[in-house]
Amino acid sequence: MSDHLILIPVFDEALTIEGVVTRARRHGAVLVIDDGSSDESAALAARAGADVLRLARRSGKGQALRRGFAEALARGAERVVTLDGDGQHDPDEIPRLLHAAASSPDAVVIGGRLGRGAAAANGVIPAGRLCAMRVAGFFIDWLTGCPLTDTQSGFRVYPVRLLETIAPRGGGFVLESEVLIRAAAGGWRLVETPVTARHFPERRSRFRPVRDGVAVGALLAGEILRRFRREAALGAAALLRPFTAARRRPRHRELAEITAPYRGNPAACATAVGVFFVHRTAATWRDWWGDPRARAFRAVGLAAALTPVLLALALLRPGLRRIGLDLLGPFVRAVYSQERLARALAPQAAAAEVVAWRER
Repeated sequence: MSDHLILIPVFDEALTIEGVVTRARRHGAVLVIDDGSSDESAALAARAGADVLRLARRSGKGQALRRGFAEALARGAERVVTLDGDGQHDPDEIPRLLHAAASSPDAVVIGGRLGRGAAAANGVIPAGRLCAMRVAGFFIDWLTGCPLTDTQSGFRVYPVRLLETIAPRGGGFVLESEVLIRAAAGGWRLVETPVTARHFPERRSRFRPVRDGVAVGALLAGEILRRFRREAALGAAALLRPFTAARRRPRHRELAEITAPYRGNPAACATAVGVFFVHRTAATWRDWWGDPRARAFRAVGLAAALTPVLLALALLRPGLRRIGLDLLGPFVRAVYSQERLARALAPQAAAAEVVAWRER
């Protein structure tokens, strides 16, 4: 038996699912979870050679994935490959993800569509969707400490041991973001390998901007608030560190050496003491301000504070586009820059390797 199971959640994908399954079966056993489709998706997937499990009613992508994960565990698979049934993921790129997974067995492998902005430059992904991906990616990168380019890609390889450990609870599109956050918190690596970005304008996305966007936003908001509390506590500790007992004795020895020449002059001695303490405190706070962790915290704090502006621009975007203005894109690139955040995260990411497999 193959050590991996290819899992495809579908909802009303009769136009594409047969071709997707046919090509995916070249690379392993395929399980299709039919999320209450009203068309012939299930029958066409079975005709192409997939095992098919049908959910009685539409429950969302998250529930379909959880059902598939449970089946993979029951079958004894070591890895689960996930991709969408609408054709936006190329099944012939499954070996690339499996190669990355074999090299990093302790990692979730994500098929990244946004390597170096290539997808954006070619106009493959719609601008509005790309902005949403970048905003979510910005916050998830900070929460995980791993600078990925495409946190919203559903083309992935999951180690089954991870799925046994974290048991994701999210529904809809939340699950895929939740898995990344919880995997990183549990010490699993996040590895990204580039895949081809594909988009079909004539096909309606299953992502519902209001319902799904709010759900993902709620997940991230809760995680961000918890992280803010931890970071604020660490920042306060750093600012108070010059005054702790652990530093008192060596500081007093240094102070004694500096003030020794002025012991016969009380005014000069007092001045030297004041200068010493101001200098040491300022140096500690300056180091904290320039620390990569503090820089990332400030960038995320600013981004969170400007979220109302982001929402306003998103609502105004259709009207502004009619007069030739695009304020949302430049705003997202300036405030929610994953590239700038990645530079701050780089010193923290030593344990979270990002692998860029370039073979094409």
